[in-house]
Amino acid sequence: MKEKLVYICQNCGFESARWQGKCPECGEWNTFEEAAKKVVSSKQRKLDAIKESTKSNIVSLGDISTDYEYRIKTNINELDRVLGGGIIPGSLILIGGDPGIGKSTLLLQMCANVIDYKPLYITAEESLQQIKYRSRRIKHIDDSLRLLSETNADNINNIIKETDAQIIVIDSIQAVYSEKIESTPGSISQVRECSMMFMQTAKRTGKAVFLIGHINKEGSLAGPKILEHLVDTVIQFEGDKSYSYRILRSQKNRFGSTNEIGVFEMTYAGLEEVNNPSDVFLAGINTNESGIAIVTTLEGSRTILLEVQALVTSTNYGMPQRSVNGYDMRRLQMILAVLEKRFGFPFSKNDVFVNIAGGIYLNDSACDLGIASALISSLQDKPIDSKTVFIGEIGLTGEVRPVSAIEQRISEIQKLGFTKIILPKANKITKQYDVDIYTVEKIREAMFEIFKFK
Repeated sequence: MKEKLVYICQNCGFESARWQGKCPECGEWNTFEEAAKKVVSSKQRKLDAIKESTKSNIVSLGDISTDYEYRIKTNINELDRVLGGGIIPGSLILIGGDPGIGKSTLLLQMCANVIDYKPLYITAEESLQQIKYRSRRIKHIDDSLRLLSETNADNINNIIKETDAQIIVIDSIQAVYSEKIESTPGSISQVRECSMMFMQTAKRTGKAVFLIGHINKEGSLAGPKILEHLVDTVIQFEGDKSYSYRILRSQKNRFGSTNEIGVFEMTYAGLEEVNNPSDVFLAGINTNESGIAIVTTLEGSRTILLEVQALVTSTNYGMPQRSVNGYDMRRLQMILAVLEKRFGFPFSKNDVFVNIAGGIYLNDSACDLGIASALISSLQDKPIDSKTVFIGEIGLTGEVRPVSAIEQRISEIQKLGFTKIILPKANKITKQYDVDIYTVEKIREAMFEIFKFK
């Protein structure tokens, strides 16, 4: 088997026969690194295919035994929710996030909660002493938790096969390397081959393997895209470091829904679960100021109420400023255009700032009506009743369009003690609720109800 030199882009994995300054696939500069690639002749490939075909066994669906019909509960309800109910034995799970967001802390707490399954925490970045120092400030970390400091992927793989641990954590996949690959740790080749090795071992041994992954400057998981296709579950740990709250979100899950989120609060003693995020995100709301509205967003099976803050001021520059935190800028620009075109509000002459309190990101179009109400409230300097909640998507003609799971949203609003809801007329309500419901077809109707002007 011969070897030849190729150049591989460390951002997207594109292969080239020669070095290039700019990758033609992803457009990044200076990302090509030299690597040795094994060349297999066509004759050898045919022989390998014949050998593989003789090994394959065709079976019927009914003959396949399902040894792992149960899930391992981590006893961290927010994590179990995102995983789809718990850990599936034999699964490969990738968890990514910004440095310092809490990935290692979360998995260390998880290992402490599943100590009966003899978890093994493998650290390739930190020393054992650093893990010990972290465990001292985190609650309920058992001294019997087993640790291993190792960076050689081949050694790690052999240990996984031999150990009686049912749950393995590798921190991180970018820090381990295989001596069989002639490239530096964290490179495309190393990440791909090491992950493939761990995936095969997880499936053969029935042990669940967690991989901690780094995030690149674009906010995506570092490494080749095949890494996300390879694993069973991809979990993203999100959060603004200026806030103490963290969002655990599933981007891919072969064993459950990808719509669920988990909410945590980072404290000195570790991550604490937030069972009712609405209470947290609405804490300290200023009810006497203009530019504040309450909206609902749906995250999987969970309804969360959030505070929207808007500030509209006269511009001191030739070009009005637009700044948004926690919301899509293009969606905000669309709402501003609708309000100015259909109702004559002079937003083009004002600076506009929008913030979603609590550090969470809103991607639910049902929050459009609340955003528009907060903007008009700030522009007119008229406060909105703090017991009013807005639900509705805004169309380009100024109509308020229906949204999904309307009764689930209303139930949560009523439970939290709000007294009035403004929602789309097209949404059909089949139950009676102990809350005042006002239905609208156009934004104009909602504004007349709230601000008493046409």
